[in-house]
Amino acid sequence: MTDPLAPFRWLEAASGDQDDLLGDIFCVSFFRGLDPGEVLGRFGPGEPPGREMTFDRLGAEANEFVQETGGGKGGGYVGVVQTGGWSVAVELWGWEATLVTTVTGLSQGCEVVAAGRHDYAEHGFVYAIDGEIVTGFTPELPEHRWGGDPDRLNALMRETGLSPETSDDEAEWNDRYENGIARMFALAAKITGVPFTPGVLDGPLLVGAITR
Repeated sequence: MTDPLAPFRWLEAASGDQDDLLGDIFCVSFFRGLDPGEVLGRFGPGEPPGREMTFDRLGAEANEFVQETGGGKGGGYVGVVQTGGWSVAVELWGWEATLVTTVTGLSQGCEVVAAGRHDYAEHGFVYAIDGEIVTGFTPELPEHRWGGDPDRLNALMRETGLSPETSDDEAEWNDRYENGIARMFALAAKITGVPFTPGVLDGPLLVGAITR
């Protein structure tokens, strides 16, 4: 049987694994209605235009920022690429797009889907439109949602194994902790039509500083 989560398993790879491209702290956000330059303007208002660079170079820039700041301010940079009608923003060592206080500004006049992995805090998923959070949750507890219309994605959540109903089934609980990251990105793909696979990172990204 084909594994529906196969395209997203790399996003939950353990540190040091050959599939571990993004690390154990990262955030990926999808913007409909903005081009990459406009997305950078949301993350870094007033900052100079972005620079094109490879994904590896973005990693080096973010790593240098983390070394200088101790990691408490995230990765300092975001790389954006356009695909499938959406601009996809990647924050290495970052989490800005999943923050309630940030995504409202990022989503002004557009639609945003954001999913983040943070092995030392909590993973998170947020869906926002035009400055308002529609729904948000952590993959371990998808029954505890917040936002102006927390049930809007319920059908798609069920399709991707993130049941919005409370469960006391031990197997389901274990699945949430083992596969929650992959399931979040499967849900993002259902909404956007853009599966976030390693190939998205093959071309140049437009990179800018995060100063929000």
